[in-house]
Amino acid sequence: MLIDRADFADPGLLAAHRQASWERQRGYVAQRSPLHRRAWGGKAPPARLEALAELPLVDKEMLRASQREHPPFGDYLASPETKVARVHRTSGTTGTAMNLALSAADAHETAIVGARCQAAGGLGPGHRVVHCLNYKLWMGGYTDHTTLEATGAAVVPFGVGDTQLLVQTIRELGITAISCTPSYPAVLERVIAEHFPGLKPRDLGLKLGLFGGEAGLDNPELRQRLEAAWGFKPRNANYGVSDVFCNFAGQSELDNDLHFMALDVLHPELIEPESGNPIAWRDGAQGELVLTHVSRECQPLVRFRTGDIVVLTGTGKARCGRTAPRLRVIGRSDDMVVVRGINAFPAQVAAVLNRNAALSGEYRIVLEGPGPYDALPVEAELAEPRDSEPQAGMAEAVAAAIKRELGLTARVMLLPFGALPRTEGKTRRVIRKDRP
Repeated sequence: MLIDRADFADPGLLAAHRQASWERQRGYVAQRSPLHRRAWGGKAPPARLEALAELPLVDKEMLRASQREHPPFGDYLASPETKVARVHRTSGTTGTAMNLALSAADAHETAIVGARCQAAGGLGPGHRVVHCLNYKLWMGGYTDHTTLEATGAAVVPFGVGDTQLLVQTIRELGITAISCTPSYPAVLERVIAEHFPGLKPRDLGLKLGLFGGEAGLDNPELRQRLEAAWGFKPRNANYGVSDVFCNFAGQSELDNDLHFMALDVLHPELIEPESGNPIAWRDGAQGELVLTHVSRECQPLVRFRTGDIVVLTGTGKARCGRTAPRLRVIGRSDDMVVVRGINAFPAQVAAVLNRNAALSGEYRIVLEGPGPYDALPVEAELAEPRDSEPQAGMAEAVAAAIKRELGLTARVMLLPFGALPRTEGKTRRVIRKDRP
């Protein structure tokens, strides 16, 4: 059950609300979700949310196995199939695609929580926003569309592909905001340069860039590049975990950290990624984010490991007046690369590369074999077409910057501008050649 403007609500009120919701939800899950009964080994879920750590964790592989053995939605579908009002499929970026089922109530909660995130970034009545995520099954398409609509903005459902038409549509309809992945503006910039002579990205008149689906927007250098090229305000307005909630955290107009906007329907925890031991929820704490639905009909999850490593940057009232706790996503546990005993995440590498004006910001990390690794193999792209070879020692200088700022030994290969793929969907930064 939702609370009006929960992102501004008193934390004590929200905690009491979550507890009351959990008292209903725990019996529902215990009765109707065979997956959770197996995971719990016959143990009853605790009455108090504070005691959730007594229960075993649920992970993505358990959901995959459940859907393989009980297609299409798995045996954690707690509602009758007649309750399913909408079906999505995950992108499969980190493994086998999953089938996601939403009831009408689930879809409504998803739209309202997501709208809190988009509105915090500045979207609302008076905006025309073009939505450029994939409408084909992926939750980021149609369901994100509903979150944009719930802000009161007018939404143009463009989807992916036909980028020239997108440029024309933005100009013809007087669109003021764009919703897409952080890597998509680079695709648009290339198309504008090739097909619209004399036109600059900022000439399109966009005022707001709403991004999600990929990491990297916490990097101030990337944000500055986007602002300089486009003239809009970039916002990380769409952080979510598809199996749990499409969008439950976003930046406000005053804070660059993500605000956790779903405390009325979602209970968060932090754990140590290796041991699974709980970590106290307090300022500065860092660990893997674990989430529990306290209000979900179709596919409720309890103590689900998201795989995302986050740090809590604030639990008091923010400058924007929101009480929603703030966090920053460091990276995914499955994208983490261990180099000579040091944990490295792609977003950290991106931050170093984006501080170098001679680089485009496009990169990838290509790993041979399962590791361990003596050096981080980084392919980095030059910023613009060059008639001559890169200056001598440039790759070594980039490697030295990575060593200086991250403590990592890197092997850097410089590639010409345009050598790395630009995608309209999610861009894979870590390529593991030992995996499909």
